[in-house]
Amino acid sequence: MQLAQKLLPTVNIVARVSILFSLSLLVPIAMAWWRQDAALLPFIQALIGLQLFSISLFLLTRHYRRELLPRDGFILAVGLWTALPAVAAVPLMLYDPQMSFTNAYFETMSALSTTGATVMVGLDHLPQSINLWRHLLNWLGGMGIIVLAVAIFPLLGVGGMQLFKAETPGPIKDSKLTPRIHETARNLWLIYTGLTVLCALLLRWVGGMSWFDAVCHAFAALSLGGFSTYDASVGFFNSPLIEAILMLFMLLAATNFATHYFALSGRKLSVYWHDSEFKAMLLLIASSIAGLSGFLVWQQTYPDLLTALRHVSFNLISIATDCGFASVDFGQWPIFAPLVMLLLSSITACAGSTGGGIKMIRTIIQTREVGRQMSLLLHPQGIHPLRVNGQIIPNSILASVMGFIFLYFTSIVVLTFALLVSGLDFISSFSAIIACINNAGPGLGEVGPASNYSGLSDFQTWVCSFAMLLGRLEIFSVLILFTRAFWRS
Repeated sequence: MQLAQKLLPTVNIVARVSILFSLSLLVPIAMAWWRQDAALLPFIQALIGLQLFSISLFLLTRHYRRELLPRDGFILAVGLWTALPAVAAVPLMLYDPQMSFTNAYFETMSALSTTGATVMVGLDHLPQSINLWRHLLNWLGGMGIIVLAVAIFPLLGVGGMQLFKAETPGPIKDSKLTPRIHETARNLWLIYTGLTVLCALLLRWVGGMSWFDAVCHAFAALSLGGFSTYDASVGFFNSPLIEAILMLFMLLAATNFATHYFALSGRKLSVYWHDSEFKAMLLLIASSIAGLSGFLVWQQTYPDLLTALRHVSFNLISIATDCGFASVDFGQWPIFAPLVMLLLSSITACAGSTGGGIKMIRTIIQTREVGRQMSLLLHPQGIHPLRVNGQIIPNSILASVMGFIFLYFTSIVVLTFALLVSGLDFISSFSAIIACINNAGPGLGEVGPASNYSGLSDFQTWVCSFAMLLGRLEIFSVLILFTRAFWRS
C-alpha cells in the first residue's frame, strides 16, 4: 500500500504527459495525409488508442494527485523516459507488424534519448511520415521531454523544480537562467527552436536539400540525435557544404544552452570566450581533427590532407558531440582513429547541451583536481582552491563528479561484459555500450556506421536500450531507484 502511494501520484503525471505527448502524432498524421502514404491509418489508430489508454490511466489515478516531493522527481524522470518510448513505438509496430516490440522500443528509445542508433533498414524507402516521426522524437528528446513538461506543468498544477534537477544534464543544476523554473525551460526551448529553424533554412537554401530532408536533419543536428532519412546518412548527399552547415550546428548544440542564452540576452559574444568549458571543447576538437587527419594521411587512408580534413572533421565532430551522423564508413579507418573518436564522445559535449557522456565540465573539474592533488603533495600546507570559470568548486560538487565518473566506467564495464556473455565480439560489445551510454549512435564492428543494431539479439538490444536510458538520465537518476534507502519511508 505504501509503495502504491509513492508510485501512483507519478503514474498520474505520466498519464497526463502521455496524453499531451501522443498529440505529437498529429504531425506525422498530417504528413501521411498530405503524402497519402501507407502509415496514415497506423498513426490514426495509435493516436486513438494511446489517448484512450492515457485518459483511462489518468482517471484511475486522479485521486492520488499531489505536489511532487524530491524523490518523486527521480521516479517521474525514469518513469517518463521508460514509458514514452513505449508510447512512441506503437505506430511503428502498427505500420510494420513484423517489427517486434523489442526493436520498436529500441528505435524510439534511441530517438528520444537522442542516441541515433537504429534497427531499421531501407530508410530511403520508408514513408515520409515514419521518417518524420523518428526525427520529431529526436527533436523532442533533445532538450528533454521533461524540460518541455516543466514549461507547461504550471498549467497542470505540478511543480517542476524536482523534475528539472533529476533530468537536467551536468553537475551544476541549481543555477537558473530566470527566477521561475518554467521560464527557464521556456527560454531554453525558444533558443533551441530558433537554432533549429535557422539550421533548416540554411540546409534548404544554401545546402540545396529538399524541405523534408532539411527539416529532418535540422531536428537531428540540434538534438544531436543523428537520425537520417537515408541508410547512408549524410554520406548520401556527398556535399562539403551540407557537412559544414551540420558541423556548425552540431557544435552549437553541444554547447551549454545557458551560454547561448546569456550571449543572446546580453548581445555579447564574449560570453563564449569566458566559458572555459566551451573553449576546452573547441580546443579538444580542433587538436583532435588535426592529429587524426595527419594520422590518416600517414596511414595512406586518404591521398591528401585536404580530403582527410574534410572527412575527419565531419565524422569526428559528429561522434565527439554525440550526434551520430556519418559521411563515410569510419569503421574502415585504422582502429586507432575511431577509438579516439569514441573516447571523445565520452568527454566533449558541454553540460546543459543536448549531448551525452561525462560532459566537458566534469572532465575539467577532474583534470584540475588531479593537478591540485599534485600541488598538495609538493606543498602540503598550501591552499589550493579548485576554480572553474572563476568560481570555487565546493567539495560537494567535486564528490558528485568523482562518484559519477566511477559509476560511468563501472556501468560500461558491467554492460560490456553482459554483451560479451551473450556472444557478441569484444569490439562490437565495447563500442555499442560506449555509443549507447554516451547517446552517440554508431559503434564499431557489427554496430558500425556501415551497418546498424538490427543484428543484435533481443537480450543484447535490451542491454543497449538500458545503456541509453542510463546515459540520458546521467546514471544516478536511474540507479538510485535500485537502492534500499530510496524506498525506505
